[in-house]
Amino acid sequence: MKPLFLNPPTFEDFDGGAGARYQASREVTSFWYPTWLCFPAGMIPGSRVVDAPVQRFDLDACLAIAKEFDMVVMYTSTPTLALDIATARRIKEQKPGTVTVLTGPHVSVLPEESLRQGEGIIDIVCRGEFDYTTKELCEGREWDRVDGISFWKDGRVHHTPDRPPIQDLDALPFVAPVYKRDLPIAEYVIPHFRNPYVSIYSSRGCPSKCIYCLWPQTFSGRAMRTRSPQNVYDEVKWIVDNIPEMRELSFDDDTFTADRTHAREVAAKLKPLGISWTINARANCDYETLKVMREAGLRHVVVGYETGNEQILKNIKKGVTKQQAIEFTQNCKKLGLSVHGAFIMGLPGESHATIRETIEFAKALDLNSIQASLASPYPGTEFWDLCRAEGWIASESYIDDTGHQMCVINYPHLSNKEIFDAVELFYDKFYFRPKYILRSIGKMIVDGEERKKLLKEGKQYLAYMRKRKEAGTC
Repeated sequence: MKPLFLNPPTFEDFDGGAGARYQASREVTSFWYPTWLCFPAGMIPGSRVVDAPVQRFDLDACLAIAKEFDMVVMYTSTPTLALDIATARRIKEQKPGTVTVLTGPHVSVLPEESLRQGEGIIDIVCRGEFDYTTKELCEGREWDRVDGISFWKDGRVHHTPDRPPIQDLDALPFVAPVYKRDLPIAEYVIPHFRNPYVSIYSSRGCPSKCIYCLWPQTFSGRAMRTRSPQNVYDEVKWIVDNIPEMRELSFDDDTFTADRTHAREVAAKLKPLGISWTINARANCDYETLKVMREAGLRHVVVGYETGNEQILKNIKKGVTKQQAIEFTQNCKKLGLSVHGAFIMGLPGESHATIRETIEFAKALDLNSIQASLASPYPGTEFWDLCRAEGWIASESYIDDTGHQMCVINYPHLSNKEIFDAVELFYDKFYFRPKYILRSIGKMIVDGEERKKLLKEGKQYLAYMRKRKEAGTC
């Protein structure tokens, strides 16, 4: 069978494709590559990847493309499942013989519920990593003999044995050639990256125990598996030679620094290429590892600080102390590394006092940029189990009808509206500081490109917050 790997159309500027970290519309346009879809696409002749939100394809455009394929493999998420099933319905209506497949964390942990929700529409759910699963399906293997899938059989949902996580990551194809073949490189933009950027993985899985993090608990696993440094280098060299417009390489690993030896070895391989690159790091990475990476071209780190409160860090099993985060940030500044901090409002233990504490913490760190999100307990996570047990979940809808994130948590001492409002307060207190404004003005004076970028992002941010406030959704 010839497959279409589809990140379906959703909402304007919805950053929720396979490989994305944020399943909602963003305050400033941001798009991650659909990396998980590109791995199997690189193994199957006649495949195509479509990333509808980035390519601005509406449903009709996707349907026209889907006619040419025998199987449509869609990445779905908790917020978009119903919408994606509706897309699958339209695909089936125009060509009933099309095999429809859903992948992603949500259907991995709730396969039977997902199939029942899409009964008569969804043929197969892939549980966990689906690289070889979809390859075997397209080769015509009987469904009963394909590990890691769930499907209807004899009037009930049938589950084949779990597929073990892939250990030999070097055996997988490079995703970059699929990007070049199928996707508009210039349209993938992350505000705090140099753009155009290209994103790849050097590993899968994360050994950390954070209770809220979706991917390690549901999909990629808590055992870190790494590509050989030479294999990583070979793909990056291919990118340098074949995607010359790339200005920065991003490693979208759950935590690039979880295996520091591997991180240093990859850095050593990349150093001769002289490229700029960025990573997801934990705020406990040591100075020497940061230094090795910096000297090899590392420019920017994305760090999940989450909160400025020590007890909340313990509640969420972050495994990083506040003092470690302070020292890490200081080390980054010594080395001239740019830092983007990710924070979450509404984690267990949150209060009016801890919200203020986190805002002051972020201001004191004086990071280059931040992201403030609402705590979202996704199915399959320890956070989800805790919220259900305590009766904290106030809504089953994670986004509003325009794709913006909603607060689904309601604590006895802190309402979902108060948590929702804390995000805007956080942004206002951080970005409208005199120090930050003066620094931004300085950048705009000396760099015309930076001026256009900041003005564009500022306009997008104000428009987003206006929509958010008008919706008032929580």
